[in-house]
Amino acid sequence: MQGSKQIAGIHGAAAPGNGGGPHGGSSESLSSDTNSKSTFSRESQGRSSTSSTSHEAYHTARLHCTAASYGDRLSGEEVPCLSGEKLQRMSRDVTYLCPFSGPIKGNLYLTNYKLFFCSKDRVTSFEVPLGLVNRVEKVGGVSSRGENSYGIEIFCKDVRSLKFAHNPENHSRREFFEDLQQLAFPITRKALPFAFSYTEQFSDVGWNIYEPIQELKRLVGVPNESWKIVRYNDKYEICDSYPSVWAIPVAANDEEFIRSVAAFRSRSRLPVLSWLHPKGQASITRCAQPLVGVAAKRSKDDEKYLQMILDANATSHKLYVMDARPNANAVANKAKGGGYESEDIYQNIELIFLDIHNIHVMRESLRKLKEECYPNIDDNKWLSAIEATRWLEHLKCIISGAVRIVDKVENNKTSVLVHCSDGWDRTAQLTGLSMLLLDPYYRTLKGFEVLVEKEWLSFGHKFQHRIGHGDDRHSDPDRSPVFLQWIDSVYQVTLQFPYAFEFNEYFLITILDHLYSCRFGTFLYNTEKERMTNEVKKKTISLWSMVNSRRDLYINPFYCDEAGANRVLLPSPAIRHLKIWKGYYCRWNPRMRSQEPEWIKYQKLQSFKSQLEKKFGELRLEVETRNNHVVHSLQV
Repeated sequence: MQGSKQIAGIHGAAAPGNGGGPHGGSSESLSSDTNSKSTFSRESQGRSSTSSTSHEAYHTARLHCTAASYGDRLSGEEVPCLSGEKLQRMSRDVTYLCPFSGPIKGNLYLTNYKLFFCSKDRVTSFEVPLGLVNRVEKVGGVSSRGENSYGIEIFCKDVRSLKFAHNPENHSRREFFEDLQQLAFPITRKALPFAFSYTEQFSDVGWNIYEPIQELKRLVGVPNESWKIVRYNDKYEICDSYPSVWAIPVAANDEEFIRSVAAFRSRSRLPVLSWLHPKGQASITRCAQPLVGVAAKRSKDDEKYLQMILDANATSHKLYVMDARPNANAVANKAKGGGYESEDIYQNIELIFLDIHNIHVMRESLRKLKEECYPNIDDNKWLSAIEATRWLEHLKCIISGAVRIVDKVENNKTSVLVHCSDGWDRTAQLTGLSMLLLDPYYRTLKGFEVLVEKEWLSFGHKFQHRIGHGDDRHSDPDRSPVFLQWIDSVYQVTLQFPYAFEFNEYFLITILDHLYSCRFGTFLYNTEKERMTNEVKKKTISLWSMVNSRRDLYINPFYCDEAGANRVLLPSPAIRHLKIWKGYYCRWNPRMRSQEPEWIKYQKLQSFKSQLEKKFGELRLEVETRNNHVVHSLQV
């Protein structure tokens, strides 16, 4: 490992065991998961190798290469490429204006998947998937004076902004800028994201990880005497943003009745089952706001349907409606035709507002947080600056809301209905986090993948609109870090219960990196219907295929059933227990990241844990053998 001390990871992360290059990070999530390498040159014309031997050989070579050998592999015009990736353009004599170590001269490569920069001396290299590009701007003109005053600036969807100075004499900027705009924003030009070109082969098929009927059966055998599985939406006609398979109360035995209930809910997102308590009948259902409006309209069918949800739990005489919004926002929604359930009209319900703000507030909060984390960090004002972003305050509201749901379901044995405005942002945050706290299965690696597929993907969180995959409308008001905020909330819970989760921090960072990268089809489009229409499962690869083929990278060495992994979790939402996720937001800043990547630490601990478990097994077998021998001797 000594020779790799100056090498930045291929995807912009630090090489294992080092402090990283000028743009390295503490995570290997966009580099260590690359199991194959194909190169593009004038001779190879983009041919790739995907044999299992080359997968492992490249992965090993990349993790342990020296600066010299890394330079040899990048000789000429070769660029490390994924299967299906091709070089599109190269600019020589480009200067990367690193905010930490100053200008670095090198070559800048553009493929159909990434930007790749390699310094002249081959010591510094990094790449940025084009899916992370939020916007691109030209800096200076041909007549600009001053060194490095002419070039382009790239603003990323994570935290970074990258500046590259071009030589105005060779006129390379214009063509590179135009190609970058074309390749970074394929949706804008009616093209497909890189996921449709990516052809890597993995040992696991991630698309099979979630099967809705099987998951409902896991929830204490749904269908049962209270809940049934229906396919009323198999053609997505009732609700085009819902999945095709639902679980609803057995008493709702008429499809026309269900259609009537859906018509009274925003976007036709009627209440359906998310989770059922394994030792009782308390349920978590999710939906969108009722279309009450200023005229205080009513729907007898909707009122009857909520009573059916309550009646499905024989141990409770009240249904708690958890409205994610602040009270004032819910009242304001009445003017737009929405609103909330009135306790005077809906019998046997209690309405609780959870004060989680809307997507616009969250977007502004993240913008402020990014400014504090990159590129400069003011130690003297760090705490006050973080407080001013209100990011931790928003996380507190989400965690607090989830804890209230858990308390009602677990301790009070009462059913809970969750909604916000349209039921695909704050609703998913609350149901997803509360289910994670209630159900140990979702705290396993596979279970968490199922949870993301179920509560976020199948129930229509608008990933395309919230992330802006391949879209150049960087100021689109629909953009918002809703899913990032939820993953951050999960991270906060893992800090309070380090033994309760099978997966580690690196797993969460990997999910976020590929949320943006467009390398996998998992997070593309807005709804299950859109993914079916665009044949995502047939034409792209699931993120879970890569993750489950390299499970060892994502396992938490502290995970332990005996330490309470199987119990219900009730984290404290108090601000004093919440922390800025430096491993994610500050990983590109060399002043903030750890010297050794977290995933390397996890691997070492996992290896040590395996050795101890093996030794424990051997000792236990030895003791049992001795005991058996003693018993046999006494019997004789």
